[in-house]
Amino acid sequence: MSFPVDRLVFAPGDVDLSRSPLAGSLDAETYVLGAFNPGMTRLPNGNLLLMVRVAEALREPVAAGKVRAIRWEEGGYVLDAWPLELADTADPRKFLLHGHGWKIMALTSLSWLLPVELSPDGLEVVGVHYGRAVAPAGSYQCYGVEDARISRIGDRWLMTTCSVSPERHSTTLYSSDDALDWTFEGIVLDHQNKDMLIFEGLVGGEYWAQTRPLGDLYFAYPPGSPYHAGPSINLATSPDALHWKPNVHPGIRPHAGTAATARIGGGTPPIMAEIAGKRGWLTLWHGVEPKEIVGIYRTYWSLLDPDEPWTILATSHPPLIEANPGLTAPLADAMYVHDVVFTTGIADAGDHFVVASGEADLACRITHVRKDAFVPS
Repeated sequence: MSFPVDRLVFAPGDVDLSRSPLAGSLDAETYVLGAFNPGMTRLPNGNLLLMVRVAEALREPVAAGKVRAIRWEEGGYVLDAWPLELADTADPRKFLLHGHGWKIMALTSLSWLLPVELSPDGLEVVGVHYGRAVAPAGSYQCYGVEDARISRIGDRWLMTTCSVSPERHSTTLYSSDDALDWTFEGIVLDHQNKDMLIFEGLVGGEYWAQTRPLGDLYFAYPPGSPYHAGPSINLATSPDALHWKPNVHPGIRPHAGTAATARIGGGTPPIMAEIAGKRGWLTLWHGVEPKEIVGIYRTYWSLLDPDEPWTILATSHPPLIEANPGLTAPLADAMYVHDVVFTTGIADAGDHFVVASGEADLACRITHVRKDAFVPS
């Protein structure tokens, strides 16, 4: 196979909204704002599966002097409306509501998860399984289900998702025996945590996961530290994948020496791999350089010790994957953010990895990355 292999495989125009979970519920036209950030795994038949986040948005979010949002409630979906003068709509993905004394946000879209089956190399769509979509099913996710990450452990698949509601911004867990039919297992993290990634294998007989708790306050590292304060990739363990305990050792932390990783978060579930002659847990993660509203998202990698995952065996400061404007050029009219690649899935394919990413919060990108491209700094 020739390299590089890098293409968009699924985009908003590939979604049939007549088969959406929202179809027929709203007295308003919707469209696909993005079909992106796909969790990925290999199916028993050898094909790859993407769990695509479909962000379904109102064609006209502002009407009669009010800005509206979609919300699930028992029996269907409804529209909520707030006076436009109370809202900051600078970010096309969300709006902020003033006058509460703290940060209050609502979304311009509601997300659900669509299973898309790909060929073994990830480059062709084999089928789209609308009948197996994962959509809001409780008040704890009334604003949507987002950003799936899938891990296979033995003969069982585990999928973490971010569930959004006024009650909490939580991590929810689903399980499956075939990676197509998913069973809801409950809320597993009860605080704002955007990127929970379960290791694809046990460590010391326990489940391990990367987490990324968020907050509005971080304490400073001492002067001269190689790290700077901010969101970091932490670790947690569990006896059953349901009850999680934070690990005392820090995980991956933002580097003080580069603005490109001023904010970081998990990308792909850690998999066992050999990189540069060392065997360990390979994890791809994102670093964000501040720029305008959203920032510049790039993908980086680290190799973690097989028995002590808080120990980094190798990493690289240059990014592994960056946003590719050439891929999204045919979708220029639909673009609403730029400089964003958000990697969410990885599969071993022999001499290379198949890597799945969300490109520009818009479409699903598949990149083949040779194993010899992982060069430690």
